[in-house]
Amino acid sequence: MRNMDTDAVDERVTLARVAEEAGVSLSTISKVLNGRADVAAATRSRVEALLAQRGYVRRGGRSEAHGELIELVFHELDAIWSMELIDGVESVAKAHGLSVVLTVSGSRHSPDPDWIEGVMRRRPVGVVLVFSELAPEYRERLRSRAIPFVIVDPAGDPSPDVPSVGSANWSGGLAATRHLIELGHRDIAAITGPEDMMCSLARLDGYRSAMGSAGLPIREEWIRFGDFHVDGGRDRAREILSADDRPTAIFAGSDLQALGTLEAARECGVRVPEDLSVVGYDDIPLSRWMRLTTVHQPLRRMGEEAARLAIRLAREPSSGTPRMDLATSLVVRETTAPPAAAIRS
Repeated sequence: MRNMDTDAVDERVTLARVAEEAGVSLSTISKVLNGRADVAAATRSRVEALLAQRGYVRRGGRSEAHGELIELVFHELDAIWSMELIDGVESVAKAHGLSVVLTVSGSRHSPDPDWIEGVMRRRPVGVVLVFSELAPEYRERLRSRAIPFVIVDPAGDPSPDVPSVGSANWSGGLAATRHLIELGHRDIAAITGPEDMMCSLARLDGYRSAMGSAGLPIREEWIRFGDFHVDGGRDRAREILSADDRPTAIFAGSDLQALGTLEAARECGVRVPEDLSVVGYDDIPLSRWMRLTTVHQPLRRMGEEAARLAIRLAREPSSGTPRMDLATSLVVRETTAPPAAAIRS
């Protein structure tokens, strides 16, 4: 059995060696360990790398260092879309006796630099991030403090060494477009999300694959990149529908963009589904009220699985780098129908 005084001496010897190798004082090492902001980024990175190389673990174990909470981080909160993920994370946290801290920070690609300082102070059991990616320096700082993190990636495609939970975006785009083709549509447009987001490109690739498999031409002027929001969907659909030659169907890469497409169709005097079929993506609660045909993305379950994974990684740090992609499914409602020309023939 180890003596606690011996533990304290061993810890100080280890930190002293790290301080010597890094060329800093013990007080600087202490600042790094306690997540203080008044340490130069290069110095912090050097110290954290040396601590990781030496396999340093704080005396007292994990329970002393970590709060009883899971941190959920968004770059923006959309009351309709985000609530599904929040509900999923909260249900799992509650089942494990944990609380949830909700943080809004950064852009869709990564949180702001000041976020990492805050999470170092809060020391949650785990972090769930709704971002495309997490910068390598952030990953190393979280790992150096044994704070596991999981990216929920409807917005991106994380690096191979980042634990993540996503959905089958390509399959969803394929299913949506195939549904329209099976109804008899040949002139099909697509409004996807931002061009620099992997999920936008994957859903568009599914659309292209379905069109290619059916031997149908793809009109590049009918492919538009939006922003996953209602206004973006409305504006892009308005551009497509105001032309003399317009499609008979539109696949929108999110339900919010699909709702914007329905608004643009009303403005242009285009009837849905008689003149235009519309398919969305996500299956948010509002789409059920609007009777929107859509691709169900299991957002709530994605939140649940991400929280479970973060908790498991906290308990089993050596369990690898799990990547989970959940299945999507088509939900047919009232915004899709055979094209008018097909009905007349």
